[in-house]
Amino acid sequence: MDAPTTTSGGNGIPDGEGWFAPHRTSPPRPRDGEREGASPDALVIRRTMAEITPIADEVTSYFYALLFVRHPELRPLFPAAMDVQRDRLLKALLTTAEHLDDTPVLVGYLRNLGRGHRKYGTLAEHYPAVGECLIGALSQYATRIWNADTEAAWVRAYRTMSQVMIDAAAADELRAPAWWQAEVVAHDLRTPDVAVLTVRPDRPYPFLAGQYAGVETSWWPRVWRHYSFASAPRPDGLLTFHVKAVPAGWVSNALVRHARPGDVIRLGPPTGSMTVDHTTGSGLLCLGGGTGIAPIKALVEDVAEHGRRRPVEVFYGARTDHDLYDIGTLLGLREIHPWLSVRAVTDRQAPLRLPDAVRQYGPWREYDAYLSGPPGMIRSGVHVLRDIGIPRDRIRHDAVEDLLAAGH
Repeated sequence: MDAPTTTSGGNGIPDGEGWFAPHRTSPPRPRDGEREGASPDALVIRRTMAEITPIADEVTSYFYALLFVRHPELRPLFPAAMDVQRDRLLKALLTTAEHLDDTPVLVGYLRNLGRGHRKYGTLAEHYPAVGECLIGALSQYATRIWNADTEAAWVRAYRTMSQVMIDAAAADELRAPAWWQAEVVAHDLRTPDVAVLTVRPDRPYPFLAGQYAGVETSWWPRVWRHYSFASAPRPDGLLTFHVKAVPAGWVSNALVRHARPGDVIRLGPPTGSMTVDHTTGSGLLCLGGGTGIAPIKALVEDVAEHGRRRPVEVFYGARTDHDLYDIGTLLGLREIHPWLSVRAVTDRQAPLRLPDAVRQYGPWREYDAYLSGPPGMIRSGVHVLRDIGIPRDRIRHDAVEDLLAAGH
């Protein structure tokens, strides 16, 4: 790729207003619905994604077929069943296309990807092969837009983005392992479908309340799913996860139905930004649906450990009273901490769903909001919270693309 016109500190990340400086003498004009001020490369890449998205399954299947035929040595890095992996590739491309001109957001996203790929065994020398096959698949299916300029834009973009990921992985390698082994020390079946697992990592595992980690089991090698930590960091180093077995959920069913004390799982590095800002005294408005209550409980413990009497309002949503499997723990915390409020909202008792039930209380304009639960609840919750006056930058939740893959 052409070198950026300005760089910062030799880390390969361009400074300035955007990554992709104009490389065309006649840049494409924005079409209806496209953002004004977008760089030429960003326009081309978004148009490519718009063309291939309706046939995404074909494109991603072709990409992986091309990759495994041309580079069969890479096949062992991927799970035996590729359905979720195909979806993740498309989501990564769409996320990248969406934020091409937002350097801080894109760099943060790519660095997380680069660090996360270490647990799969991804090496720097693998990236060119992936890029080659990605370009091959796009050129095969994006026929309306594909030409020499389109290919050049994708080559520039991929080389820049892959370098950010490679650099992030290299920096992470100096301070943390690619994964941790963790022994299951307790398995508490709270309902027929929900288990609380406590594990002991083989080495110190640094994380923050509100974050989550990838989990791999021996039953499904190379299949990783995300689970939030259900407690703040503990002096004994133990970690707790809440897992709900879902239909066709390989990892979730293994953890709920088969895992027992003594079994060993693997943990990827902690990630996620749904953490508490302890530099402010703002109240916390927390919405947890189903097993999404796990990181909410961790946030409550985190506030308690910091000793500040800031109000924390927890709304715990479930389908029935029986599904409020951790309500006793939360009520116990409420007895200890007078600044904590806990309200249970069940579908069968309340005429409104969890996010809408929040409207009945408040006001919440001076609160920081935290949401954890199914993707649909996150989307509707963000809409409701914005509608009642909470600014977008004060609403925190897990990445929806990660939630879509969680628990399977």
